[in-house]
Amino acid sequence: MQAIFQVTLPFFALVLCGYLAAQRRVLPEAAIPGLNAYVLFFALPCMLFRFGASTPIGQLFNPVWLALWIGAALLVVFVTTTHSLASGLGLKDSAFGALIAAFPNTGFMGVPLLVALAGDRAAGPVIMTVLADLFFTSSLCLALAQSEGAGHWREGLDKALRGALSNPLPWSIALGALVSVTQWTLPQPVMQIVKLLGDSATPVALFTIGAVLWRSNQAAHTRTPARDIVPVVLVKLLVHPALVLALGLMFVQAGLPLESFALGILVLAAALPSASNVSLLAERYGADNGRIARIILWTTALAFLSFSFAVRLFGVERG
Repeated sequence: MQAIFQVTLPFFALVLCGYLAAQRRVLPEAAIPGLNAYVLFFALPCMLFRFGASTPIGQLFNPVWLALWIGAALLVVFVTTTHSLASGLGLKDSAFGALIAAFPNTGFMGVPLLVALAGDRAAGPVIMTVLADLFFTSSLCLALAQSEGAGHWREGLDKALRGALSNPLPWSIALGALVSVTQWTLPQPVMQIVKLLGDSATPVALFTIGAVLWRSNQAAHTRTPARDIVPVVLVKLLVHPALVLALGLMFVQAGLPLESFALGILVLAAALPSASNVSLLAERYGADNGRIARIILWTTALAFLSFSFAVRLFGVERG
């Protein structure tokens, strides 16, 4: 367990550093969007491009992994939305609760953390989850959110898909996959620039997560009852990885080609905290951003322990 904490502690400590820097005004609030833009448009795309270029195309778009991940996401969305509606929340807030229950922070946190724990072999399954959540999970939940009252789910789905296509992360993965297939090599100076930007992604992204969490929490103008927060936190940190594990074992029993290493990585990806950028989407779509921000904050804080224990229980050997 000590060896696991030695890997996970620096990652979560950087998130805490970003939170405290923003809280203490060491990092001006006006600088947070700039940090976020640097990670989203420069550092993280370069990191994902490098992993995509060095990962076999069959891993980036593995149909068994994709079916497992989307199947678990559908179950999480159904369970969370049903519970939230039964608790008296509207469809829009229920849909966003489902989104943060099913959408882990794989982009900013999961890729570097799982590669640090399990080696470069972990990149393929995690990058696949990024694509699945950007195009499927978020599109489904945003379409549900838009359908409240007026029945404009098609408009919501269209907006979600356009948003996913405007995100640089899928394009960087696709470009890396193209390089992987063609075995094309970038000129050395260009590759050095990509390497420098990619190497900066992990520390800056984690620091930015903390700053964004502080800003989202400050922007929340309502106090949300615990009954509207705790169930979603538990679904994200406990139910989601348990569903991925259960479905994965069913796939294995059915004879589908799913190796234990890939299953372990997918379970750990599901055990990650909620994606921090969902609070921005909630604000844009007029949902209860205070509730969303606090769920993300609590999943991130508690994940230091829950994710570390998940690594202990379902971890994989470094490959």
